[in-house]
Amino acid sequence: MSTNDLRPKSARPIRTAERKKNPNPLWTAAVSIQKSYVAQAWSLQGEFRACRFDNVFLLCYKLGTHAQEANVSPDQPSDQNLPRVLGLISVVGIVVGTMIGSGIFIVPASIAADLKSPLLMLMVWVVGGVLSFFGALSLSELGAAYPHAGGMYVYLREAYGPLAAFLFGWTMFLIIDSGSMATLAVAFSSKYLPQFVDLSVVQTKLVAVLLIFVLAVVNFLGVKWGAFVQNLFTVVKLAALAMIIGVVFIFAKGSVSHFFTPAPGPAPTGMAGAFGVALVAALWACKGWEVSTFSAGETKNPEKNLLLGIFIGMLLVIFLYLGANMAYLYAFPVEVVAKSSRIASDAMDFAIGPLGATFIAIAILFSITGACNGHLLTGPRVYFAMARDGVFFRKVAQLHPRFLTPHFSILAISLWSALLCFMGKFEQLFTFVVFGLWIFFGLTVGAVFILRRKKPGLRRPYRTWGYPVTPLLFLAAALFVLVNTLINKFWNSFAGLAIIMLGIPAYLYWRRRSRLKIGQA
Repeated sequence: MSTNDLRPKSARPIRTAERKKNPNPLWTAAVSIQKSYVAQAWSLQGEFRACRFDNVFLLCYKLGTHAQEANVSPDQPSDQNLPRVLGLISVVGIVVGTMIGSGIFIVPASIAADLKSPLLMLMVWVVGGVLSFFGALSLSELGAAYPHAGGMYVYLREAYGPLAAFLFGWTMFLIIDSGSMATLAVAFSSKYLPQFVDLSVVQTKLVAVLLIFVLAVVNFLGVKWGAFVQNLFTVVKLAALAMIIGVVFIFAKGSVSHFFTPAPGPAPTGMAGAFGVALVAALWACKGWEVSTFSAGETKNPEKNLLLGIFIGMLLVIFLYLGANMAYLYAFPVEVVAKSSRIASDAMDFAIGPLGATFIAIAILFSITGACNGHLLTGPRVYFAMARDGVFFRKVAQLHPRFLTPHFSILAISLWSALLCFMGKFEQLFTFVVFGLWIFFGLTVGAVFILRRKKPGLRRPYRTWGYPVTPLLFLAAALFVLVNTLINKFWNSFAGLAIIMLGIPAYLYWRRRSRLKIGQA
């Protein structure tokens, strides 16, 4: 059929044989959709020259697809098939469960070694917690405005365009998310499980991989199962930290004088430099609040629950972190804390004996498992959103027909994380992206300013408290971390940027591939 035959019947001769064969001509279907669709048909008539009237439904589908690409706002959700089943408790569980890994049981010793003052040690945790809370305030505004799967990926896409968003997702998949899971799994099998079971080197690697795949199966079977496991381990973590604080203050023969002596004095490398190094460690221990936004597409009433979940989770973690540090300092002077490689175990051993150290080892195993599950519950939604945008493997955009989970996305990140467990230097690779991750943190909080100017009419159920002061303070903290990392770990920072930049040719490849598929559709 010629392109002229695509005209309505009033504009061309009526062909009796053709009408008998095709009782529903194209113009009847075109009238049933918007007039803009007809305009799209004429602009795309070259594409449909080969279409016959008996393919009218295929043609209408193509018209609808092109009109949707042209007219649908990016503010509308692209994750309609994801079930919204996560409530407020689950969001709190994701925030708390991912933030509390093994850091609070180990990091205080390194901070004490840097500052050598109990007051400064407590102050750095307060500053780190408050700055992280300011960042969470900004993400809450973005999450309420864009309650879709992908979280930070979506905010970066809307504010800066698809390339910046892709580079974030690329780095997440390649190192950040996968590296975090590999680090947690190997720590589980090599540092804490051997306190109960002797394992060879090969067995250690296999246990790490087994942990990842067991949690992958749980999340594969449904987001409700993943959330149940997350909430369970979060309760265990909260109970463990609360027990540490209570047991040490009740049974340990410590002293409140440890909170004040020695008084703050000049550190060997200068007070500002030492405080900066300690602040970086505290900010990393507080990391994890951002991952709850990745599952916004599966959160019930996200405008309310995402905001409250982040607030409640952050306040709980900050309170527990301060309480745990005060318990450590109550039990030991700051110089003893600084020399301990397992400060939580030492404090509990000091309070109630070897039983306390065993309790801490079990608590850390649960804590690591919960943190690893948090990454599998949230991270795959970023790659799912990328694939739906046409800039990642197409399979990753598929949902399981029965469980309604992004099963290929979960499988992909699990396989890559398991492979990293067998690589000898993956922990070094993970340090490469410290610099890049804080670039994305800064860009995401900066998106609050960009989108308020770019999209002033965007519906914002929540607006950042303290705007513009609170996001500016977080941006200053991000800049501080970047400068500090660049000065102290220049080559690691350079390598991190190189890993991120490698995503540019990958992005161009997927964009070209996506356009070719649209052209062939």
